[in-house]
Amino acid sequence: MIKIYNKKEKTTQNIFLFSEDDWEQEKSNHPNVELFFNGKKNEIFIKTNSDEISFFIGIGKDSKGFEIQAIANKFANDYKKNIQSVPTSVVSKLGLDLTEEFVKGLFLGTYLYPFEKSHPFWQENFELYFENISDNEAKNLALKTEALCNGQFAGMEWLNKPANHKKVHQISDFLKSTAEKYGLNYKSFNREESIKEGLGAFVAVNQGSSQEAAFTILEYNCGKADAKTFGLVGKCVLFDTGGISIKPSDNMHYMKSDMGGASAVIGALITASELKLPVNIIAILPITDNAVSENAYLPSDVVTAYNGKTIEVLNTDAEGRLTLADGLSYLSKNYNTDVLIDLATLTGSSVRMFGYTCGAYFSNNDELKKKLERSADKTNQRLWNLPLWDIWKDDFTSDVADFKNISMKPFGDCIIAGKFLEQFIERHENWAHLDIAGVAFGNVGYANDKAATGYGIQLLLDVLENY
Repeated sequence: MIKIYNKKEKTTQNIFLFSEDDWEQEKSNHPNVELFFNGKKNEIFIKTNSDEISFFIGIGKDSKGFEIQAIANKFANDYKKNIQSVPTSVVSKLGLDLTEEFVKGLFLGTYLYPFEKSHPFWQENFELYFENISDNEAKNLALKTEALCNGQFAGMEWLNKPANHKKVHQISDFLKSTAEKYGLNYKSFNREESIKEGLGAFVAVNQGSSQEAAFTILEYNCGKADAKTFGLVGKCVLFDTGGISIKPSDNMHYMKSDMGGASAVIGALITASELKLPVNIIAILPITDNAVSENAYLPSDVVTAYNGKTIEVLNTDAEGRLTLADGLSYLSKNYNTDVLIDLATLTGSSVRMFGYTCGAYFSNNDELKKKLERSADKTNQRLWNLPLWDIWKDDFTSDVADFKNISMKPFGDCIIAGKFLEQFIERHENWAHLDIAGVAFGNVGYANDKAATGYGIQLLLDVLENY
């Protein structure tokens, strides 16, 4: 449990936050420290004496909220062996909003896989004291930070799990227990039930698997009559071999990350439920893997999606858009939502376009675009808008079905995928598709190799809170 208080009390451990400008004004109060510290971003100096340890943390010039969070995150991870589990005073001139970002960063920086509360910040004796926030603000900050950690760590944990610990029944058990814990409505269709429901595109991907399908729906209801309802669909391919169109072996181990969209939805749903946000959420996770077997779907197969549209499969490694197609059309046909957003680690094309800097996104609503970009800039979970021009539809029109699942042209696949998914939103007027392939899994401070970044969770939460 996170403990934050408003109380001035002498403590044996202190954290001083200084911008470069603040340090110039205050450095005379800290003799000799100025020889080693200037307040530059991510600069750390540790001062000790017989009964006290002080950490001086530089936050640079005019740092934004997400930069403060990143500085605190790095500090918590880098200095976990130096920090003591004792009451700790934080001295700064930050206002409430930036103080919140700093505290979020401190606790998010405690993540390691597999997550255990072994970091000093999670121990019983650790407490934070601030002079510049009230008792009520301190209490709310503790609750909000813990809810964010619970959601984000759950999403990151599932993304980081190796394939043999990430089976359909394992994540389904987790989602069932999560639904029970937070009072969510839970429903899931196995393969036979999915066939009966008409989820033909989803079933096609699953049919080569030795594991059951689990087309899963989770519903959070805030109980308010006028609440906005958000539909969230997260790609949840637990491991992607590419199917018959098998991927090269190099880096295939990273395909345990192909549920990055689902992990963002899971994290946001848990945090929203814990905070009792005044919105309704319907989350759909089409859970499967994409495997190779004698039953696997084949290039040239034609499958029928939930909305009756037929799809010619040209490449079985373009499976995510098939599972999302059924997720989007099922949600649109069976639920009334004010906003519809899907997230997916969908295309290498988006990675080649933007690297690891931002996600590609598509939307049919200008107001939703503004809201997404505002939240993306605020959280530093960046997005860049790409077009949904009708001319792109020509590239995936099929001779033997309504659509092909890829274009045969060697460019623009992330745009083709976005335009393809638009055919399954059932004329929803407020939809966005986020292709997060380059940003959900990458280089992080807590791991030597690529691992879950937590991308999308704070972005979604900011949209949910401020829509």
